[in-house]
Amino acid sequence: MPGPELTGPPELLHLNDRAAAAQTGSSQTLAKIGRRLAGMLGLDAAIVFTVLARGWSSLSGLVTLGLIARFLSPAEQGYYYTFYSVVALQIVFELGFSVVVLQTATHEAAHLAIAPDGSVTGPAAAHSRLASILQRSLRWYSVAAVLMAVVLLPLGAPFFGRQAHAGAAVAWLAPWVLVVLATTGTFQVDPLFSFLEGCGFVPQVARTRLAQAVLGTVMGWAALLLDRGLFAPGLMILGQAIAGGVFLYRRRSLLLPLLRYPVRADSIDWRNEVWPFQWRIAVSWLCGYFTFQLFNPILFAFRGPVEAGQMGMSLSICGTLTSMAIAWINTKAAPFGRMIALGDFQQLDAVFFRALAQSTAAAIVACTGVALVLAYLRLHGVAFALRLLPPLPLAYLLLGTVINIVVFGYALYLRAHKQEKFMVNSIVGALWMAPAALLLGRVYGAYGIAAAYAGGSVVIGLGFGTYTFLRWRRLWHG
Repeated sequence: MPGPELTGPPELLHLNDRAAAAQTGSSQTLAKIGRRLAGMLGLDAAIVFTVLARGWSSLSGLVTLGLIARFLSPAEQGYYYTFYSVVALQIVFELGFSVVVLQTATHEAAHLAIAPDGSVTGPAAAHSRLASILQRSLRWYSVAAVLMAVVLLPLGAPFFGRQAHAGAAVAWLAPWVLVVLATTGTFQVDPLFSFLEGCGFVPQVARTRLAQAVLGTVMGWAALLLDRGLFAPGLMILGQAIAGGVFLYRRRSLLLPLLRYPVRADSIDWRNEVWPFQWRIAVSWLCGYFTFQLFNPILFAFRGPVEAGQMGMSLSICGTLTSMAIAWINTKAAPFGRMIALGDFQQLDAVFFRALAQSTAAAIVACTGVALVLAYLRLHGVAFALRLLPPLPLAYLLLGTVINIVVFGYALYLRAHKQEKFMVNSIVGALWMAPAALLLGRVYGAYGIAAAYAGGSVVIGLGFGTYTFLRWRRLWHG
């Protein structure tokens, strides 16, 4: 039914028309400026959701740090962060499968059309190979999750109990059990996320990771506010598992048919096609644990939970900055694999170098700003700053953070080719960092560990890493 006819003086109608046209033009201009600005910054939906998730983690992390300082003793803070370092041993059971799943799924999905409703069309062989990736990964992670729980649960008794007998009376057992059980939940969610990213659902996964961050943080805050602070790590991880499970349930129209799909002779030959890539990834990730995750347990064992807590909180800040800065490049893992599968190497390099520059610039700005703010707080005697490392070792950690962004980009580029060429770099890094952390950490504490970490980042990470990247890129692409 037509609307009422507009009446009134002609000049007034013309003014209204011009005003409406001006308003429409202004909206279009603003939208155009917004799109141009987003293009200059390299922003797309996946990056926006990822940055929002990291931004939430950063802002909520400040609140979390304040709550930890308010509701946990210095000793409990050490237990809090060491929980995370010990459960990071899941790397041993994960064996780099998530990276392998993402890249292999990307290369197969490049030849298929996957609709938003989950329907898959394309060559039967590629469909079968994609299904076999999902089926194999689900079987592996189900077994590995049980093994992880069986190993990690009793591991906490001698390690954390030793400090309890040394005088730090902390009720750690029930929180530790919750951390391990919650981690087994996220352990099984993550590979399915990697598979969906490989299938092109990068923005959707990024949005879900934002939901995971929000729900996990709120649950952790509740534990801290209710004076059950050591339950916070487990509840944060549990919140992530719940949000992830809800997302996967909504994607069942894609996942369930693929899990039931008869792969038969078209299954991926895992031993010959994937295992040569996977075992190298597994070695690299295991070495990464000895390079990054040993700091807290070493300080916890030799210097006590208080200094371990300072290192843990400082590393938490560095981790938050890293997760924000790599958003520009980490969201390109699936597109990189697709470009390689289609042979579009010129576009690959153009997108990669731009994203690497944006990630590195973001890391430099963020780390510099954090270093200045924390130095100012410490200079003016703010109590919160005493829960962190002093400015010099903190600066060493932040330097390593910036360098790691570059190295992460190099590794992601090469791994998009379904090749792992950073295994030797990882081994060399672990052979340097593990004994250096043990020796220097025992004698000099956090100062020694941070200095060793910065030196290794410059020489092994940036120096050897740049050589490795340039060498294989030249051999592969001329």
